[in-house]
Amino acid sequence: MWRDHQLEIVIFVVLFVGVSALGFVAARWRRPDNLLHLDEWGLGGRSFGGWITWFLVGGDLYTAYTFVAVPALLFASGAAGFFAVPYTVIIYPLVFLVLVRMWSVSHRHGFVTPADFVRARFQSPTLALLIAITGIVATMPYIALQLVGIEAVLKTMGVTGESAVARHLPIIIAFAILAAYTYSSGLRAPALIAFVKDTLIYVVILVAVFYLPAKLGGWGAIFDAADAKFAKTASAADGILLNANNQLQYITLALGSALALFLYPHSLTGVLASKNRDVIKRNMSALPAYSLLLGLIALLGYAAIAANITPLKNPNGTNDNNTVVPLLFDKIFPDWFAGVAYAAIGIGALVPAAIMSIAAANLFTRNIYKEYLRRDATPAQEATASKIMSLLVKVGALVFVVFVDPQFSIDLQLIGGVIILQTLPAVALGLFTRWFHRGALIAGWAAGMGLGMWMLYRIPNAATKRAHFGGSAFPLKDFGFDTPKTIYAGFVAVAVNLVIAALLTLILRAAKVRDGGDATEYGDYFADENDPRITATPTSPAPTRAAPDPIT
Repeated sequence: MWRDHQLEIVIFVVLFVGVSALGFVAARWRRPDNLLHLDEWGLGGRSFGGWITWFLVGGDLYTAYTFVAVPALLFASGAAGFFAVPYTVIIYPLVFLVLVRMWSVSHRHGFVTPADFVRARFQSPTLALLIAITGIVATMPYIALQLVGIEAVLKTMGVTGESAVARHLPIIIAFAILAAYTYSSGLRAPALIAFVKDTLIYVVILVAVFYLPAKLGGWGAIFDAADAKFAKTASAADGILLNANNQLQYITLALGSALALFLYPHSLTGVLASKNRDVIKRNMSALPAYSLLLGLIALLGYAAIAANITPLKNPNGTNDNNTVVPLLFDKIFPDWFAGVAYAAIGIGALVPAAIMSIAAANLFTRNIYKEYLRRDATPAQEATASKIMSLLVKVGALVFVVFVDPQFSIDLQLIGGVIILQTLPAVALGLFTRWFHRGALIAGWAAGMGLGMWMLYRIPNAATKRAHFGGSAFPLKDFGFDTPKTIYAGFVAVAVNLVIAALLTLILRAAKVRDGGDATEYGDYFADENDPRITATPTSPAPTRAAPDPIT
């Protein structure tokens, strides 16, 4: 009952309201003469320095869902849940050069979205439309999952009622506040809030990794308790160590997730808001500090096992493993500190949810609204359209969580990774080469998306009793192999995407099928802050030139 958590609720509400007020104040922080421009509202004026970018990108990537879901996965499955740690380690070297090139060409031409870049690079409105739709679809469940993180905290504090309205009313209020200050402040709001959010999370985790072992008999006892739990289960895929049944899934999921992370439009939004190339380079070198934090967060799942935490139940009677971390804090910590921890999780949802809604809105505005609905839209009309769309995106995510089982949202996040990976050939490889034929990229996208959806459809979820779309671990036996092993569906789908795109490019080039031009040139990928060629206010596509040599 909520009466048993009154101090926790008061602390949570005070911190949440205080941070929300900071979101409204952000409208006056670094305020430009005209906020009605996507460069200002959606990218913070492209002026963020090293510290702001570090907190913004880190706050965007390490979300409230991360805080509860990664430990929940270790609580339920053991070592397989650690996949999130290596993928956030290998991602930064992988994207170091990629993001610098994306920032430069976007800064040079005024691109706001990855689909803007694809539109100019391949001169294909169709391909750009597919990239935009893919980004929006993959982002929507991610926004919904921030609500799942908040809901786990609210359920632990007992403030969610029995009826559907009472259960979701606190979340509706929280997201109404989020929608209001995002509408007025744009990207400046999550950038300013990120300082508070990350500070709270660092404090909570650093205290937890010392306090919890002291209360639970040390890390040795914690690992022994986890080992004993998994030894009693019938599954051969769980345990505190990987085994032959889950190693392939672990490797492909980690690599596939790493490749997908900075393809998400919200990840690129934080990067494009940086003021120069050096900011990106420094951040890619410093962001692995968050991976250390993530590793410590993951261990909370084992600590919950040692503390004999029993998850709360979902309305359908299944275990809600997302509640194990809030329950752990409630059981072990004093009420006042548990309130701070709950606020850290709740506030941790505000930053990524705001950035994600802005990124999705920008994709709609630049690559659907302006391209197909109002080609003569002014910068002010673009900004207004994005602000309205950001509200609709949040409402859509909220409706999804209210009327659909939240556990399905978790499955959809895994599906989102499979979906966004299909933009890799056009977006990531497109930054380095113009060799691929635009028709081949469209065909590769269709093949990868089709195969990925088919694989995901065939994956059940035993825990939720769902026959389809129950996760991303595809059994190799469905490909005809005599093995119990599984593989990450997104890894297979993007591999097929690349093969189709490459083979069809060779065929189309041999047949001399006309390809599009390229509105970018070699020097665009190295442009910096004071480059004299920078397009200040892009209102139309850059002039087209003939397709260049394959490698730029």
